[in-house]
Amino acid sequence: MEHNYQKSSNQNQHRLIIQNRESMDVTGVLHVDSFDDEEVILETEQGILAIRGEELHIKQLNLEKGELAIEGLILELAYSDDKRFRDRGKGLFERLFK
Repeated sequence: MEHNYQKSSNQNQHRLIIQNRESMDVTGVLHVDSFDDEEVILETEQGILAIRGEELHIKQLNLEKGELAIEGLILELAYSDDKRFRDRGKGLFERLFK
């Protein structure tokens, strides 16, 4: 059985591009839930994504196009489909990595 996973043209494709752990481009972003210099929590086409690092800065955000660019030292990435983790900050990593 062949599966066709292509999305319609009105949906964003989710993609992560990390360069030298110092910058990251994300597509398929639906919403940024919270951010500070150590953690960014966002909702993507593929679930909730938590990005943890040091001196993180949002360089560019365009929700109409679903694009986000982050600079800083990237230490960890974690996905969750559980929307209860939204807006809970660092507790998300504690729950996901136990």
